[in-house]
Amino acid sequence: MHSVDVFDEMSYMSKRPVQPQPHTGSYYAASLNDTTRYAALAGEHVADICVVGAGFTGVSTALHLAERGYKVHVVEANRVGWGASGRNGGQLIGGIAGEAAIAKHHGRDVEELFGELRWAGHDIVRERVETYEIECDLKSGYLDVALKPRHLRDNRADLDRLQNTGFPHEVRLLSEDETAELTGTHTYIGALLNMGNGHLHPLNLCAGEARAAVSLGASISEESPVVAIERGERPRVVTANGTVTADAVVLAGNAYHFLEPKLRGIMFPVNSFIVATEPLSEDVVNAINPRDLAICDPNFVLKYYRLSADKRLLFGGRFNYFGDDPAVIRRHHRSSLSRIYPALADVRFDYAWGGTIGVPVKRVPLLGRLAPNVFYSQGYSGHGVNVTHLAGRIMADAVAGTLEQFDMFANVKPFVVPGAHTFMKPMVSLGMMYYKIKDAL
Repeated sequence: MHSVDVFDEMSYMSKRPVQPQPHTGSYYAASLNDTTRYAALAGEHVADICVVGAGFTGVSTALHLAERGYKVHVVEANRVGWGASGRNGGQLIGGIAGEAAIAKHHGRDVEELFGELRWAGHDIVRERVETYEIECDLKSGYLDVALKPRHLRDNRADLDRLQNTGFPHEVRLLSEDETAELTGTHTYIGALLNMGNGHLHPLNLCAGEARAAVSLGASISEESPVVAIERGERPRVVTANGTVTADAVVLAGNAYHFLEPKLRGIMFPVNSFIVATEPLSEDVVNAINPRDLAICDPNFVLKYYRLSADKRLLFGGRFNYFGDDPAVIRRHHRSSLSRIYPALADVRFDYAWGGTIGVPVKRVPLLGRLAPNVFYSQGYSGHGVNVTHLAGRIMADAVAGTLEQFDMFANVKPFVVPGAHTFMKPMVSLGMMYYKIKDAL
């Protein structure tokens, strides 16, 4: 006997049928090495594990499980990497949001608990790029730039922590002049250079990992929105034209997931937007980023940027907007970019796009389960490239019966905001205003 969880409200479905969507008009989609073409789910299928969502979390989980010999079927509403996994800034950043809250909950020292885990996702990414020969423009080098004296203090604390734990990569504080030399701007008063972090083409990475999973026997169904999950001893994932019956289900939809009512109100969808310039000349590249580093400021309403493989500047940031009009994104980011690089005020923007990241109220990644055999993982607060790959390993461990790291996250119960699903946009707007004021202090 199965109980049924139905996709969103039935009235919503009857008025607005869920239709698969192509990739957004991003630079990443335009420079995808190979377009994924996995057939939509049709008919009845059986697997050990069914994963719902083919972003980094879902694909990482599937690849971890396939490497261990499990029969895995991934079901994706749109295309592999369609959501934030294929739209983000491509910055490979260490650390786990909310780690202090997790350590406090367990009464443990944060360094003891998270020392190696902070970088585990990096190791997984690098190992997969090498093992499966994934071409995703992986580079090392990252600058945490400082705008205020308190940012310098934070950078010093990070440096001390890394040095005390034997961090194996180059990491050092930069003066204001050294920072200007590496960024081509006097916007910043210093920086922390970290060669253990880096940057990459996220959509090519996600698609490459999907191909690797399939090569090991996993199945992927694109353009297959899930309409129900029938729970029971062997849960069944249902789409319009097919089903997957499995021993366990992993929900990996992050900010684009509305399948389960119990997961609403525990995470805010925060929009981030990126523009890609025309390819820049060698002189301009040498002036603004001679070491090809990823750059990010420490604000909540932050700005982040880096160079693509063909020397475009990919410039991103958050602002209080819920649409996806490229003209609006271009207009806002031109103003922001011009303040940092006045010489680029008139540079052509070839692409402009947005995406949504999941930010839990406590900033703690949300790993848990809705039933003994229905798991979920979401809410990485902007650290997704790294943490999703760690989460994939943790989820694979969990469905295989090893729960130590899973429980470390799952035992920190999410904070539920009543009415958040209904009033999400005004609540996010208020939050953006609050953090903008906080950033300014």
